[in-house]
Amino acid sequence: MEQISKASSAADIEASQSLPLPGTEAYEAIPQFPKGSPLPFRRTIRRQELRQIVPLAETTIYEMERRGEFPRRFNLTPRCVVWDLAEVEAWIEQRKQAPRGGVSKPDVRLRKARPVRAGLSE
Repeated sequence: MEQISKASSAADIEASQSLPLPGTEAYEAIPQFPKGSPLPFRRTIRRQELRQIVPLAETTIYEMERRGEFPRRFNLTPRCVVWDLAEVEAWIEQRKQAPRGGVSKPDVRLRKARPVRAGLSE
């Protein structure tokens, strides 16, 4: 019986000395990482994971990046291109909050492949 109480008291002491949970004030007070540092939880995603999150064609994403409407990709190595997951998630939230009334339909009369006949309109 005495061994059980020693074991439980040792577990209590160990639990009280363990690190606090992430997201709590006590965790933020730990001086292990400088404030505002992108470490330790910054995550990047590669093209395949980006396509699962944002269901747009690669050319559409590239054009939106070029115009500054989508988070920019960057190279980790010469052959490894990634996006910052936090930036992509922030972009998605921004798109969710944007008003939907300003979206215009494409002008079908400007088509080059199958022009609409002159007598027909939307």
